[in-house]
Amino acid sequence: MTNSEENHIKAIFHLSEEGIKIASTNEIAKRMNTRPSSVTDMIKKLSKKGLVNHKKYKGTFLTTKGKKRALQIVRKHRLWETFMVEKLKFNWDEVHEIAEQLEHINSEKLINKLDEFLGFPKVDPHGDTIPKRDGSYEKQEKIRLSELPIGNVGVCVGLGDSSTAFFRFLDKYKIALGSTIKVLSKEEFDKSMDISISGKSFHISHQIAYNLYINIKH
Repeated sequence: MTNSEENHIKAIFHLSEEGIKIASTNEIAKRMNTRPSSVTDMIKKLSKKGLVNHKKYKGTFLTTKGKKRALQIVRKHRLWETFMVEKLKFNWDEVHEIAEQLEHINSEKLINKLDEFLGFPKVDPHGDTIPKRDGSYEKQEKIRLSELPIGNVGVCVGLGDSSTAFFRFLDKYKIALGSTIKVLSKEEFDKSMDISISGKSFHISHQIAYNLYINIKH
């Protein structure tokens, strides 16, 4: 498979994980930051290889074969991110783009050795589950911070944005995996909210809240 083919099936996988079980061409194009016409051409190639099913006027979803391949790519990406943060001491905002390149190395032996070297980690530095060698993985029970009712408390367990700008925002306000967040109030107009972390209160946009995944504390 080419890097572009792998990137497309990974994009479809991530959309399915976000609840979009049958992804439209426009949704895939937006995720890939490319033109819908390019996605259409790629879907035809992936269909011929048995990696996706395309339903006319509905959208595209991964076959069992396609999902298995996507999980292999995701596994490599998240293991490389973990290696760079834990062993090479990269900051968490530096590793995504490098891992985008490393995930295309097709050596199963290398990745299995990397997994063993890291002690078989379950999550990457951004809180995302790392698929196991056999492709299995445990989905985390999590919701977006934007869905948390006023007065409730949750623990940050994942991120929905991997951009450098987002990571820098989180570092600025000392928001990290494991942070306990309480929702103090919400604005009806733009869905922004006031939150508190470690006794400090500040205002965040709906976009920030939407891209923070949490487990609710009971």
